[in-house]
Amino acid sequence: MNKADLVAEVSKVVASKRMAEKAVACILGAISKALKKGQAVTLVGFGTFSVGRRKARVGRNPRTGKEIKIPARKVPKFTAGKALKNAVK
Repeated sequence: MNKADLVAEVSKVVASKRMAEKAVACILGAISKALKKGQAVTLVGFGTFSVGRRKARVGRNPRTGKEIKIPARKVPKFTAGKALKNAVK
């Protein structure tokens, strides 16, 4: 399922597809904004979006084989909730 499919599903509940697009964009924007601030977003029964840390490490340039340092960085992370895990089983 992609964003367009999600909008189509939401449009079955709301009055129009345009309203569904705005609703999906608003939800995704709110999640992104919270993650940028370093906050976790918990949707009970669904899961938690949070910010994880990836450690600095040494990698290799695939073209030259030369070692390069890859810096530490923040990455988005999702942990599925119990209800979602049970629904997928």
